[in-house]
Amino acid sequence: MLTTEDFTQFPLRMWEKVLSKVKKAVVFMDDRCAEALHWSGGAAALLEAGARNLKEFSSFEACGANEPKAVFVVSTLLKGRTVDIIKDVISLSHFQYCVVVTTVAHSVHLLANNVTAELEGTPVFEQFEEKLCEWMGNMNYTAEVMHAPVVFAPVSQQLLLTPMFAHLFPLLSPDLQLINAKRPEKKRFGSLADVDVHSLPVELQLEIKSLASVLNSVFDATGTREESFAVGPMSRIIAGELANHPQAKNRRKTAPNKASIIFVDRTMDLTGAVGHHGDNLVEKILTVLEPLPGHVTDVQVDMLELTSLQRTPHSKSTLVPGCLAQTQSPAAQSLWEAMLTSKHKEAVMEVRRQLVETASKEKLPIKMSMGRVTPEQLCSYMQLFRSSWGALESHCGVLQLGLATAQTLRHPGLTRWDACLAFERLLLQALGDSDFPTVLRQLLPLMKPRGGEDSTTSGSRSKDDECGPDELILLLVYLYSLADEAHDSDEDEVEKLERELMGALTLVITREPELSPLLQKLTGCANPEELTTERAHSAVEEMFETLRGLSNTRDHLKQLRSVYTASDGVHQATYRPFLRQILEEVFHPDRLECPDIEHMSGGLTDLLKTGFSMFMKVSRPHPSDNPLLFLFLVGGVTPSELRLIKEVVAAHKPGTQVLVLSTRLLRPTDIPELLFTTQRLLPDIGV
Repeated sequence: MLTTEDFTQFPLRMWEKVLSKVKKAVVFMDDRCAEALHWSGGAAALLEAGARNLKEFSSFEACGANEPKAVFVVSTLLKGRTVDIIKDVISLSHFQYCVVVTTVAHSVHLLANNVTAELEGTPVFEQFEEKLCEWMGNMNYTAEVMHAPVVFAPVSQQLLLTPMFAHLFPLLSPDLQLINAKRPEKKRFGSLADVDVHSLPVELQLEIKSLASVLNSVFDATGTREESFAVGPMSRIIAGELANHPQAKNRRKTAPNKASIIFVDRTMDLTGAVGHHGDNLVEKILTVLEPLPGHVTDVQVDMLELTSLQRTPHSKSTLVPGCLAQTQSPAAQSLWEAMLTSKHKEAVMEVRRQLVETASKEKLPIKMSMGRVTPEQLCSYMQLFRSSWGALESHCGVLQLGLATAQTLRHPGLTRWDACLAFERLLLQALGDSDFPTVLRQLLPLMKPRGGEDSTTSGSRSKDDECGPDELILLLVYLYSLADEAHDSDEDEVEKLERELMGALTLVITREPELSPLLQKLTGCANPEELTTERAHSAVEEMFETLRGLSNTRDHLKQLRSVYTASDGVHQATYRPFLRQILEEVFHPDRLECPDIEHMSGGLTDLLKTGFSMFMKVSRPHPSDNPLLFLFLVGGVTPSELRLIKEVVAAHKPGTQVLVLSTRLLRPTDIPELLFTTQRLLPDIGV
């Protein structure tokens, strides 16, 4: 029987196709493939396979006369900018042997070239091989073009991410307006639930088809017949593409193994993604530490404390940062799993336990201390390893995770996490006691520039304690996503309050001495000097247009329409995670059929069953029918949701194997970026 391990091993098997080509080659790789490799063995895997060097996929890179072989690994179509870069690198080098590996299947390349017929062989790749020989300057030189779906990052035993699709996000109401603007009036869609794949821009169609192709290759390699289910408009489109994939139909007839896959739109529950209630250490690490350059998921861990270097303004650029991906060390992998799926306190205790155990094994002079774990205590343990190079090298993975924990616990920005959590709890209770305009009004006093005379009454809070524009935007997303009844309120009053909030938030943004990465993307300005009041106000207006649609995202659902339970006088109001509701439906002992979890693999058979069910009892496929369940969260998953999934499965159906697939591992500030600054209809796929 198949296990989740068979699927977490799939990315490593796909990289073997690439590794078989890299001997004596210089490898050029784009960021998204580099991130997938980072979680599958890293650059060490390439070098052990015989690669001479690894370089950025850029027109500014080239090779010398003594480097005749190149391997290009790209996550895009072999069109447009991708082709230009490959040509530039070859023109500046002296290659005699070129291999190009693309993660995009040949069938998607045909669609991108407006070829709808099924052709023999791989003509697009063959034509590109001829171009490579032309650019190398000799048609007798060797060129190979191949497809390898190296898109998955095995982040944990429970989670596979797809860096290539990190910016794929469910569509929102402003996107529907753009789609309808290009359609005749009589053919316009009433809601996002009515949108089909053919009405989407070509770039987004190709990205969805590419994702369906990748998922098909996973099921093909493991001999799996999947039953697809979907919750949400984008999930329906992706599940439909997988169900209609030409190769999938043949595979399902002969595949010996069975699994269920449920696609869920992130927009069904944004409250869980921006909230600070997760009680998870990794969520905090991802939020406060700087991202690793070129990566969506991993962060930079300052390694200075493991050296004898003095901290100076230049020490950061002197020392290569550590990271969270520790693929070479079983002990570090075990610690990472615990950090990812445990509660904050348990995870911190486990970090201390592992450090103490590791230091004891190496006979280092450790002083045991019980009670509360402090960052100073963790650092004192790790500094012991400086005296033993062998111990430092052997346990570098555990030490990097320990440093990430210590640096997060003492980070000044962590105080804002607690402030946000307190405000979220107030908003949660206020929604049950008051109407939406009253709750919106409660946000106005928070909309004050940081460090101003009126920003705090006590005068004792530091700037790090105060909510800045990033946190205020998160609170707005939290509130609009939570409040299903927002669109039933007095529209004039809500509009008046929104105008006040827009003005106040514009002032907050323009008074910031530095622009955060989110504000830079939101306003299109790199620094405060460029930012005008008009530009800030325009960005805030667009943001509110998107916010208004968030409270309507579950309108098309029949049963799972709310993530909010109001106070009943005995119990406080609570947030009910959408994922918990889905899993409770899936694992209900009576095997109830939830109308919102739509079966997508049936085709004509399902339509016939629907007809027969009008006058006889018909058994439809159910997500709990199979021993293996995949949850694909379109738009990202949070670490605390991974723990929730683990706990719900253990409580309702122990023994069921669940593997989470998602486009990215979310930190709260990712959601405003995806909502307000991402070109959802025009993804970058290299067209």
